[in-house]
Amino acid sequence: MDPPATTPGRVGPLLASTGISVTGDGAFLAAAPLLAASLTRNPLAVATVSAAFSIPWLIVGLPAGALADRWSRRAVMITADLLRAVVLTVLSVLVVTGNATLPLLTGTIMVVGIARCFFDASSQAVIPLLVGRDKETLTKVNGRYWAVDTVGRSLAGPPLGSGAYALSASLPFAADAASFVASAAFISRLPKTPAPGGHAPITAAIRAGLAHLLAIPDLRTLALSMSAYNFAYNMAMAPFVLYATGTLHVAKGVYGVLLAVAALGGIAAGWRAAPLTRRLNYRQMMAIAIGLQGLAWFGIAVVPNVFAVGAFLAVLGAASTLTSVAAGSARQALTPDDLLGRVVTAFRLFGGGAAGVGALTGGVIAREAGLRAPLWTAAAMLGLAALSLRAWRRHR
Repeated sequence: MDPPATTPGRVGPLLASTGISVTGDGAFLAAAPLLAASLTRNPLAVATVSAAFSIPWLIVGLPAGALADRWSRRAVMITADLLRAVVLTVLSVLVVTGNATLPLLTGTIMVVGIARCFFDASSQAVIPLLVGRDKETLTKVNGRYWAVDTVGRSLAGPPLGSGAYALSASLPFAADAASFVASAAFISRLPKTPAPGGHAPITAAIRAGLAHLLAIPDLRTLALSMSAYNFAYNMAMAPFVLYATGTLHVAKGVYGVLLAVAALGGIAAGWRAAPLTRRLNYRQMMAIAIGLQGLAWFGIAVVPNVFAVGAFLAVLGAASTLTSVAAGSARQALTPDDLLGRVVTAFRLFGGGAAGVGALTGGVIAREAGLRAPLWTAAAMLGLAALSLRAWRRHR
């Protein structure tokens, strides 16, 4: 089989599903903090809402990966999409009736996040089954996957979410629900792939996935690096809605547009990932991404101008896509099919757990030291992480 030639037809439904559902997610990601900010101006409370997007990886991430490795991956993705559609429909009704509260919003995000744990484990694991494990092909497919993700989640979704929220607070949540129904329809068109199966106890299956990750030096280093990346990113981003609307005086209806600027760098980096990284190994890609994120937060803290902030957010978007491509391609290239779902969720356990803790940390720092303090802290941490990763590479 010639993977590049068969790639468009075989992963086309997955890319279409991703494009639709993440556009709804982007609207949700912009609207949820706005709804939270309308319910409270406490930075820690707002940061708790942001943390709820990542905390599910700590709760069910590893069991989700183990189960996804023994079930039909297409069926898992469809079920996760439909569950998210139902939960978001209920939230939109609560917002319309004026019964939405901060705990209800946080709980909804948690349920959506749990479903995402199952979906992401399956969607990432199905890619090498469709296109093989050639590095160039995986980088190309993952680059396009994350470029599409960035277009929807960061470029199209946030402006639609904030604009829709300005029209009606329930509209972005209802739109996200509809996007998951459409996503499930596209996933149903994926070619059938055999379920990996397996009947080992869940705890033993989880241990096998973790053991594989820890035994491969590249995977182990990338997982730890992604944890540092996500911790710093969410520490700075969790209270960012208050920084943008307060310090930068960005209108609520325009907030999503500011977030969308980050997508421009992410799309460029994702679509050209293969030629850009052809001479780099996965660790080098991650080190560059960490350094770029630190530079971006440093610039945002130093130059509190909305146009300059937009430019630095574009750098941040490129760094985030580069991180996703490096981690995704390495996992798929270095992990057998029957372990891949578990390795994906193990990565997300490290990365998602760090993201949730980082978001809460950012809320505490912002409450105690001001809204700019998380930006400075993130820049300093990332600078140290990039230097440490480079020093480790020289040692190796």
